[in-house]
Amino acid sequence: MNIQELGRAGEAIALACYRADGYDCLARRYRKGRGELDLVLRRGALLVFVEVKTRRGEACGRAAEAVSARKLLRMRRAAREYLYERPPTPGTTFRFDVAAIDFRRDMGGCSVELLHGVV
Repeated sequence: MNIQELGRAGEAIALACYRADGYDCLARRYRKGRGELDLVLRRGALLVFVEVKTRRGEACGRAAEAVSARKLLRMRRAAREYLYERPPTPGTTFRFDVAAIDFRRDMGGCSVELLHGVV
């Protein structure tokens, strides 16, 4: 599995977790300028911008550790652009999440950690 396939697999797992929790997907891989959002989700009046980080093993650290301040800044920029293009309805609240997916061979699968409200 190459890096792009690993990333897509992680996004699919994260999206399945959110959907199971009642979220609807509004956008995947939204990119604008230097900013990007892996997932944009909605549940009721809550709009969630998600960064998905996927790692294979722990040689480079765990997935959640890979989200830098610079990455969070790019998320905020992309979220502003997204909201500019698609103005939210009054009463909408916002949240930034990180979905950390760690594939581990010794576990025979993966672990999923959803970190809510990270920004």
